[in-house]
Amino acid sequence: MAASDAHIETWPALPFEEWNETCATLHMWTQVVGKIRLSLAPWTNHSWHVTFYLTARGLTTSPIPHRAGIFEIRFDFIDHQLRILKSDGAVKVIELRPKSVADFYREVMAGLSELQIDTTINTTPNEVEPAIPFQQDDKHRSYDPEYANRFWRALAQSDRVFKEFRSRFCGKCSPVHFFWGSFDLAVTRFSGRSAPPHPGGVPHLPDAVTREAYSQEVSSLGFWPGNASAPTPIFYSYAYPEPQGFAEVNVQPSSASYNTTMREFVLPYEAVRTARSPDETLLEFAQSTYDAASMLGKWDRAALEEKKPALHSAHQHS
Repeated sequence: MAASDAHIETWPALPFEEWNETCATLHMWTQVVGKIRLSLAPWTNHSWHVTFYLTARGLTTSPIPHRAGIFEIRFDFIDHQLRILKSDGAVKVIELRPKSVADFYREVMAGLSELQIDTTINTTPNEVEPAIPFQQDDKHRSYDPEYANRFWRALAQSDRVFKEFRSRFCGKCSPVHFFWGSFDLAVTRFSGRSAPPHPGGVPHLPDAVTREAYSQEVSSLGFWPGNASAPTPIFYSYAYPEPQGFAEVNVQPSSASYNTTMREFVLPYEAVRTARSPDETLLEFAQSTYDAASMLGKWDRAALEEKKPALHSAHQHS
């Protein structure tokens, strides 16, 4: 049975070739903003202090401490604006339109200075090659508002389903959050055991950061829009360390497969958005890949999986 038009509208088409230049530019814009959070937020394990979160209009840094106050930076992919909001009521608005990364960087830093938020950032992008310093990047300068909006809508749908999946787990688990370095939305479950040292080698990312991020056993689920070398938006799921036999498991749905280059299971975004029930299809992928990781890895599932209170008991305490 074909998917309904409502499903396709809710889960927008996101062919990478149609917005690849906007995707590359937006990736660098989010890195500029992400590095501002990195420069001022207290460090949190697994680099959770640098991530963004979905909003009803785009992405946000969430509140960032500054002196005795806070500020927040929000991407709005409906009105196509970047808003810097201070707790003293001051606001700076920067229009999202075609402009170079260098111009965006200058506008954002000038906006911070205008709001008396003085900080400096490392202007070399992370996790990309080549890594053009922001102030020198006149190459990336595209912004298609339609596709920026579609990308946010795809993130918003993924975020909603990921949060449902996250609710099934009561062990240590990350928030559902957006990493601007790798440009993906992810949620990560932890077994509670330490992991062997990660080999590192991520471009323009200190190995110490990578090794701390993977210092414990994980099963991670995410959404990635693709890039020039792998131009297909996908959902992915991997385990670190990867248990023996993981790659051979027949996970669900049948459109999912193990990618030997990425060393993770992948499910094309298109297979989800056109499914009869996108939510159920994505949850099936999330659950079956976690089952493979946790069973082969001998996680203590009885202790880690959520046992929700009876509905009547919850109502009695509400």
